[in-house]
Amino acid sequence: MQPRNMSMSGVVDLAAVKAAGEAKAKAEQTRAEAARQGGGGAVPPSALVIDVDEAGFERDVLQRSAEVPVVLDFWAEWCEPCKQLSPVLERLALEYNGRFVLAKVDVEANQMLMQQFGIQGIPAVFAVVAGQALPLFQGLAPEPQIRETLDQLIQVGEQRFGLTGLTVDADAGEPAAASAPAPVAGPYDAALEAAVDALDAGDLGGAIQAYKNVLSDDPGNSEAKLGLAQAELLSRVREMDPQKVRQDAADRPDDVRSQIAAADLDLAGGHVQDAFGRLVEAVRRTAGEDRDAARLRLLELFEVIGPDDPRVTAARTALARVLF
Repeated sequence: MQPRNMSMSGVVDLAAVKAAGEAKAKAEQTRAEAARQGGGGAVPPSALVIDVDEAGFERDVLQRSAEVPVVLDFWAEWCEPCKQLSPVLERLALEYNGRFVLAKVDVEANQMLMQQFGIQGIPAVFAVVAGQALPLFQGLAPEPQIRETLDQLIQVGEQRFGLTGLTVDADAGEPAAASAPAPVAGPYDAALEAAVDALDAGDLGGAIQAYKNVLSDDPGNSEAKLGLAQAELLSRVREMDPQKVRQDAADRPDDVRSQIAAADLDLAGGHVQDAFGRLVEAVRRTAGEDRDAARLRLLELFEVIGPDDPRVTAARTALARVLF
């Protein structure tokens, strides 16, 4: 899958306007003021991943973006794709060691921020650089493409705004680790970890097979079912031409294969309700094998999001209405 704005074209556009020069000057002024007040010292690793709300947004994001790019991860507890993406972003924040800060925004508790950023679906990832907001991507994304985006973001921050990042002290301010019993490994932990590693490496075929191996022994394994559904979705959309798929769906509203392909793109891009609504409508308008194909794909997409998501519940009700 190719996430939206993965090329960072928005950052390049930003650098071409007057606001970029003004933002750079403001960032330099803010850094100088922080230095005069004794700020700007080393930070502990825990400062690289933070939770942000509307009350602290000015301080934790806008002001901090004068020192280092701040990546915003918009998520919610009910969002299953968020649960796959967020740990990757958190791990990369620590790995990049101060070159960016990850700020996590729970959209359920911060509706105003969600509206201000114009977010239509989650997960959604933005950046703030020297006070300037930039869209990065929306929906699931393979780790290599996330890394490429972060590298471009950091490069723009350094070259256009003079942001050199934070100094991280692994021993600064970190409480001593409390002794705790080692977790007990589950029977399929190694296989599930292998599947996640394959996903991170962009090996979708390997991830799909690893999840299938777990399900062959444990058909009810919820983690494997979710992972398999997500990996298969990524595999289907990876080679698609989004513009052609959407044009075909618009030109041929009664062609089930076109609607199914467009629904896959919708979901991969975070437009969950659009994907579900498209397939419910396809079920309503068709019969026979076409109807079965649309219905089965809709059930597969339910697995990607998770059965507890309220949008899945609503779509199941809508599906029942058109079927019966």
